[in-house]
Amino acid sequence: MPRKGENIRKRADGRWEGRYSTMNRSTGKKQYHSVYAQTYRHVKEKLITARQAQLDAPQPAVSEVPAGETFGAVADMWLTNVRESCKYSTYVKYRQTYEKHIKDAMGGLALSSVTAELIQGMPGIREISSESLVRSIYCVINQVLLFAQKHHFPVTGPVTRGKTARTVKPVEVMKHAEQVRLFEVLYTDMNLNKFGILLCLSTGMRLGEICALKWSDIDINGKLLYVNRTVQRITVEEGTSRTKLIESEPKSAFSKRVIPLSDEIARLAQEFYMESEYVISGDRPTEPRTYQNRFHKLLSEAGIPAYNFHILRHTFATNCVDSGADIKSLSELLGHSSVNITLNRYVHPSVQTKRQHLNTLSAIYGQYLGQQCS
Repeated sequence: MPRKGENIRKRADGRWEGRYSTMNRSTGKKQYHSVYAQTYRHVKEKLITARQAQLDAPQPAVSEVPAGETFGAVADMWLTNVRESCKYSTYVKYRQTYEKHIKDAMGGLALSSVTAELIQGMPGIREISSESLVRSIYCVINQVLLFAQKHHFPVTGPVTRGKTARTVKPVEVMKHAEQVRLFEVLYTDMNLNKFGILLCLSTGMRLGEICALKWSDIDINGKLLYVNRTVQRITVEEGTSRTKLIESEPKSAFSKRVIPLSDEIARLAQEFYMESEYVISGDRPTEPRTYQNRFHKLLSEAGIPAYNFHILRHTFATNCVDSGADIKSLSELLGHSSVNITLNRYVHPSVQTKRQHLNTLSAIYGQYLGQQCS
């Protein structure tokens, strides 16, 4: 079916349908609802109104917390709320960050005593070198404080980070020669595993997205790919196994996107198409760690270092910039919420591109010199 916009589609009867979800607090499961209209614009307006009504709806009652209650007690309440209202994978990420990096240091503190200065002075945070992890820690702390503030608990408000000497680790991108060798390996006796790697290098898909990709997500005739889901292995609290492979919606609302396919990728998709559900593993999603290992074997075969799978996404972004793609288009292809994320994290012009710019500038200066001499 034709699709346009986020969770909006045109039905066979000609009407447009928009879908949104709410949380059933008695069962802890999501419930999906639909709104209908004769035009895309009208159904989008109805969808925005329905979602705004969700945000404006009264929040469930929260037990009163005394003024001297601890940060840990409110954090437990917040985590319970997150588990009821967010994806389970999101809840697990927040819970692990809190229990591993925050609970011991802050759990016993009075809620009203939490300040930016106090957090910045904690040895545990000062010693963390990962910028991404520090951002996650501050995110969880502020989510707890905002939750407390929303329910009228005595807090000073969200905390901000002071100036830091941390530097963001440069993002790795495959060298041109390495890309050449990888392409040679991928096109030698190509199979579905190799096709999946090529697909990521040609679209910027994430590891979890390619592992969850279904043939129904690829419109071969229309040369379009729909990113509708992701898969990841997360820690679980119930059952005999400590972890579970779960399939869910992509990383964010912006990650659910449509990617045009090149003629070459569409041709290969047609060639490798199978009457199975998932592209890589047939009747089930692929284990991300397994696919990462397959990627490493291909890199070894090509004489390339064992890069993380995410390098394919960074390399795709850089190649797009080098070929003249505008940042807004690239941001949408990558599924980012803003072009700033694309610019700050993924755009890495190559030395060749920088040299081309400087040669162009040199040519302009040469024209100036010619005009002066004439």
